[in-house]
Amino acid sequence: MLSQELENYLGKKVTVSGWVNSRRDHGGLIFIDLRDHSGIIQLVVTPDTKDAFELAETLRDEFVITATGVMRERAPELKNPNIPTGEIELVVETLELLNRSEPLPVNTHDDGPETGEDLRLKYRYLDLRRPSMQHLMYRRSEYYQVLRKYMVEHDFIEVTTPILANSSPEGARDFLVPSRLHQGKFYALPQAPQQFKQLLMVGGVPRYFQIAPCFRDEDPRADRLYGDFYQLDCEMAFVDDGEDVRCTVEPLIKSLVTKFAGKKLEIRSTYAKSFIPKDGTVPRIPYQVAMDVYGVDKPDLRYGMEMVDLTEALSGTDFKVFQSPCVKALCVKNGASLSRSQIDGFTEQAKKLGAGGLAYIIYENGAEKSPIAKFLKEEELAKIKELTGAEDGDAVFFGADEKEKVNKILGQLRIAFAEHFGLTDNKIVALCWITDFPFYEWNDGEEKLDFGHNPFSMPKGGLKALEEAKTDAEKLAIVADQYDMVMNGLEICSGAVRNYSPEIMYKAFGLLGYDEKYVEERFGGMLSAFKFGAPPHAGCAFGIDRIFMELMDAKNIRDIIAFPKNGSGIDLMMGSPSVVDEDQLTDAHIAVVEEDE
Repeated sequence: MLSQELENYLGKKVTVSGWVNSRRDHGGLIFIDLRDHSGIIQLVVTPDTKDAFELAETLRDEFVITATGVMRERAPELKNPNIPTGEIELVVETLELLNRSEPLPVNTHDDGPETGEDLRLKYRYLDLRRPSMQHLMYRRSEYYQVLRKYMVEHDFIEVTTPILANSSPEGARDFLVPSRLHQGKFYALPQAPQQFKQLLMVGGVPRYFQIAPCFRDEDPRADRLYGDFYQLDCEMAFVDDGEDVRCTVEPLIKSLVTKFAGKKLEIRSTYAKSFIPKDGTVPRIPYQVAMDVYGVDKPDLRYGMEMVDLTEALSGTDFKVFQSPCVKALCVKNGASLSRSQIDGFTEQAKKLGAGGLAYIIYENGAEKSPIAKFLKEEELAKIKELTGAEDGDAVFFGADEKEKVNKILGQLRIAFAEHFGLTDNKIVALCWITDFPFYEWNDGEEKLDFGHNPFSMPKGGLKALEEAKTDAEKLAIVADQYDMVMNGLEICSGAVRNYSPEIMYKAFGLLGYDEKYVEERFGGMLSAFKFGAPPHAGCAFGIDRIFMELMDAKNIRDIIAFPKNGSGIDLMMGSPSVVDEDQLTDAHIAVVEEDE
């Protein structure tokens, strides 16, 4: 039934089907709220219809029924303005029970007692009956239609790529699939269709896209699913500048924000506004600038609170804590309202991130209140206030250490302060592009250089930039033509101009100590293709689950997925992962080795 259409049936015989949402027995009358995906309609059963009335007396919540009767307008005093069908009701003539329901283990209503997440996921098919979940599934379907419509209108061709693929370095662990036909060899579920979409460019496809399933063995979190997720994957041929890609896909995301979600695009970080191109709304912020000003490469620009570098201004200080390679500060508006225990809480957070403590100054009634004020000269206190823009009622918090450490600590505190003071307005969406990522980065775990994102990106300066890099410091200074889009502090897109030259790829791996044989073994298919006239190309991939979560104001990404795994990567509903039969293991040439306790 479609609630908005039922009024067209007043005075006519109608048949409706659905679940019993509730039943109210008023003695001479029985009222049943019948629910389906589109809403609720009230049924009225009278003793005049003996069989229907007797059946109605036995109905319980979530029984599945079908009813036939005449649609009529409710009496004025019985109209319900809270639902679309609140002015009409169905007077039942015949009633049929289609199926019974056992007592429910979870709540199928949006009101009433909350059910724990694990129980909701175990009985997800019941949880999906909630109107809010029904709404999300319909909105997600509309969302997919918007994505596809935009890509087709902009001349992208939808192509599906293999699920059983080869292992590819995308920064996470692969899910491996043993081959029955080729003993000892494995397929890998694709972390992304990266190699295939580049090969499509070599194959003459001008613009490719797909809503691609991706598989990564990463720990789940509030904004990241375990195992599988979907991305809007796209690539463009004859493109050698990331700005071409950004300008092509950016209108889609802006339209999703304003037209699909009905939100407002706004940048409230004053510093970020200086990176907005002419006639644009989305800043392009270099990676190192983002790290130095916001402490993260995915800054939330719905608020300011940028880091202020005080290193030079305090270079002559006698205060030993500030005699550090880098001194920065955060000015927290209304920070003077923080209690001592709240400041202690932020201090503990800073310590967990590696700080020795958390120095601060509170500005109140024209004076500075701080345990460190006595160690600072008057001119130093004046300089801090001037550079941070602090006013009465504000608080300034400091970080002093190596620059990378200070950026990390104050960057996380900036997020924590914003959450505490409610600066993350969910009616606002702030977008930005982060550009110019490091081509290489230092891998602390293995104590060696590694690729910053992946080896398929083009270093700015091409082969020359790689050939001129002799030391680790020079290699770390190489910039990749890579770019991420950020939405309200969440990374929603990653892309790059691709490396389509075998010579550059050999050299990029060679600087990390890998020989040409290793490159050919891992990426032989791509290298072979690139030798036959590969065009310059670039692309990106949007995390569409994460975008939808933010547009729908969901706090956890599992809330917007029909059948997610829980926070431990377990499908409680289907019971996976699970033990398989020994015959299946034998066919796949696998033996399970029990670990010693």
